[in-house]
Amino acid sequence: MDWKRSLGSIPALLFWTGVWWLCAERFGNPLLLPNPWQVLGCLAELASAAAFWQTVALSIGRILLGVFAGTVLGVLLAALTTASPLAELLIAPAMTAMQATPVASFTILVLIWLPRDWVPVLICGMMVLPVVWNGVSAGIRAVDVQLLEMAKVYRIPGLRKFLRIYLPSVMPFFRTACSNSLGLGWKAGIAAEVLTVPGISIGKMISEAKLYLMTEELFAWTLTVVALSLVLQKWMLRLLRGRKTDA
Repeated sequence: MDWKRSLGSIPALLFWTGVWWLCAERFGNPLLLPNPWQVLGCLAELASAAAFWQTVALSIGRILLGVFAGTVLGVLLAALTTASPLAELLIAPAMTAMQATPVASFTILVLIWLPRDWVPVLICGMMVLPVVWNGVSAGIRAVDVQLLEMAKVYRIPGLRKFLRIYLPSVMPFFRTACSNSLGLGWKAGIAAEVLTVPGISIGKMISEAKLYLMTEELFAWTLTVVALSLVLQKWMLRLLRGRKTDA
């Protein structure tokens, strides 16, 4: 049950908050390391303004758009490359390159071609694409060959074969890929925002907080990024798994 898992994480959260507080007391300088209460107070002050929620909404919108585009393209390319060895020969190196190239390098290159507000969308999609492609490809290849042969013998229609054979095999791989890629896409999208500084974005606020040595605000926005990442991943898993009843 989700609430039991949440309760189980409280001791760890309290432990690391205590470590943070002790380190802050040791430094004794809020400019270097503010304590948790100062950061939470700053976060509460930020969250009381409408501009905070507008900033959060726009960053989430950009990143979810990139995740959606990367996921759809990843599924389509997985279907193509598992059906065609030639397509896999051509596309697989590009996927490997996307996974191996640092986000910063992609971001700087893409900034030459696109308006800064669209760079995080593309970067996020590029990070998600190879993860989904790998996962869905593995799921398609894991389909039971005997079931496919039976479907061929009994001339089961394509749609029914997809729903009854392919989909149950691919969905576990797809769920895992989506869960992993959302976290990766979120981090890549925020990093791209920090580098490109779109007009209204979390990345811009982090960049400005660092530039003007507003350490409490920097930590507050970082906490926001972490919290939103956890919430979005849980939401994604619930969406993919559907509503589950408690045992």
